[in-house]
Amino acid sequence: MTRTGAALIAAATIFSFAGAPAQARDFPYCLQGGEWGYPGNCQFDSYQQCMVTASGTKAYCDVNPVFAFGAQRQQPEPRRYRR
Repeated sequence: MTRTGAALIAAATIFSFAGAPAQARDFPYCLQGGEWGYPGNCQFDSYQQCMVTASGTKAYCDVNPVFAFGAQRQQPEPRRYRR
């Protein structure tokens, strides 16, 4: 293999990893307690995933507070009419 061919393969490999950036999102469940603190390790899509990870440790699973309260929207203040 020539140097040019090796350089092209290396460049193609590097650019294949430079795709679209990952989307930030809040997962619904967090591993909490023990070394995790609060809100903990919040990377679980299901309660079962979280519980499997917590199994055999002093940690537990709970709802991610950012996920739970992030969906709430503030209601607009009612308009006040002049009399």
